[in-house]
Amino acid sequence: MAVSVSLPALGESVTEGTVTRWLKAEGERVEADEPLLEVSTDKVDTEIPSPAAGILASIKVAEDETVEVGAELAVIDDGSGAPAAESAPAAEPAQEEAPAPAAEAPAAPAPAAEAPAAPAAPAGGASGTDVTLPALGESVTEGTVTRWLKEVGEEVAEDEPLLEVSTDKVDTEIPSPAAGVLLEIVVGEDETAEVGAKLAVIGAPGAAPAPAKEEAPAAPAQQEAPKQEAPKQEAAPAPAPAPAQPAAPAQPAAPAQPAAPAPAPAQPAAAAPAAPAAPASPADEGAYVTPLVRKLAGEHGVSLSDVKGTGVGGRIRKQDVIAAAEAKKSAPAPAAAAPAASKAPALEASPLRGQTVKMTRMRKVIGDNMMKALHSQAQLTSVVEVDITKLMKLRAKAKDAFAAREGVKLSPMPFFVKAAAQALKAHPVVNARINDDEGTITYFDSENIGIAVDAEKGLMTPVIKGAGDLNIAGISKKTAELAGKARGGGLTPDDMSGATFTVSNTGSRGALFDTVIVPPNQAAILGIGATVKRPVVINHPDLGETIAVRDMTYLSLSYDHRLVDGADAARYLTTVKAILEAGEFEVELGL
Repeated sequence: MAVSVSLPALGESVTEGTVTRWLKAEGERVEADEPLLEVSTDKVDTEIPSPAAGILASIKVAEDETVEVGAELAVIDDGSGAPAAESAPAAEPAQEEAPAPAAEAPAAPAPAAEAPAAPAAPAGGASGTDVTLPALGESVTEGTVTRWLKEVGEEVAEDEPLLEVSTDKVDTEIPSPAAGVLLEIVVGEDETAEVGAKLAVIGAPGAAPAPAKEEAPAAPAQQEAPKQEAPKQEAAPAPAPAPAQPAAPAQPAAPAQPAAPAPAPAQPAAAAPAAPAAPASPADEGAYVTPLVRKLAGEHGVSLSDVKGTGVGGRIRKQDVIAAAEAKKSAPAPAAAAPAASKAPALEASPLRGQTVKMTRMRKVIGDNMMKALHSQAQLTSVVEVDITKLMKLRAKAKDAFAAREGVKLSPMPFFVKAAAQALKAHPVVNARINDDEGTITYFDSENIGIAVDAEKGLMTPVIKGAGDLNIAGISKKTAELAGKARGGGLTPDDMSGATFTVSNTGSRGALFDTVIVPPNQAAILGIGATVKRPVVINHPDLGETIAVRDMTYLSLSYDHRLVDGADAARYLTTVKAILEAGEFEVELGL
């Protein structure tokens, strides 16, 4: 029976979507709820799962084509065609091993054609599991193998990290799809492969002797041909080309040395085998560290030589850097070491210097939305200075008990969101939208606040629905949940839609204030600057006017001047300032 795959509704006001990538090709098997394709809308990029198990019989909408919600995207055949489609790929590995009787393998120096087949029989090629390059994000079409964490012949457990891959968006580990022995490495280190390409083959746990000879694909064998006379141990990959066969079987003992073929994947370059040797050094500045980890270490001011890696072989992972940064912040000694810490951070040149790379779809969408907002609105920014000393003292006093009680950290952000939402109720002109086509203004009756999140893929703005009705704990939990989804993946179209106002914490990276851009279909956005201690003139009840060290921050309100006047903006900012400086959050914090 044919099952139609249609474009579902992906959020309010979303009427169409663009197919950015098909994760399956026609004729491939797909399971129910397995991701089938990726679709991009003006709000979110998401995967569309298969509604049924079967064979992808027909693709109706090609990549980069845009269709309306409800349009047919593909057809899944769950009938008798499934076995036929599945048998085709199964036949390929069978052909590799069928010609090879096990008895002929050891005595095959003369017959060139039988030598490659001999290892296949003990390896159990039919039961081998291909390791392929998975889809690693929207618009990612290829990845570069930066490091193999296992060598040919080594045992590997299911879901154990097998190799590291780098793309233009992220560096990540690819886990093994099955438990067994690494029989073959198809793509060597520093080689680039397309999504879906075969990277390696995992054999049954008992197939340890076969991995070295399993490396018989044509492409690796052809690359090996010029080198086979010198390194005779590489006879296993060489058997593929018939002319080179006499040299290949001359080393029947090669399977007993699973470690020897390890450099084989790096055959395209003579110097490549040396690359894996570097990571074997201790986990210090000289050890292999992915660009993402180096970037994080630079942003947090963490010295990689002080970080103990928890990855395979002592590798430093992203989590290790984040943990080191948190430990550095919570350490009691930094105050005494402040003078030494004032040294300029050690900076490393970015690998992007001098390169031209393809603009990601996410970056294009962000750019289009920003240009649309700037060209369709009369934007202006007003700034006020706020003394949040009382608020910061309340937070310091309550944060430990709050974290134990609510299960989330108490950051300053929820206080700003709470104040912004309360002020919106008194100043509806800031929580509104101009309907250009109708010539009307909509004043919203709820405060749905978008929070700008600096995610790896780009700026994401998930929405806290009904923020005006939430307390500090509720806002804290929702902020942590949405920020986690934005950075780790998992945001839904509903998470990204429906904002009536936005808050952007530009101060989290040290900016004093910013002239933030108002998002489309909103009237204003609040920017939060960095909190800094500085001397301020205050009016003390006993001392009169005096100078004191206070926690100060700037709040900037960018707004659409077609709807919001300068006086409206000033009144709104003054209200937010008054709420924050009063700091009357004791009841909500349980103090």
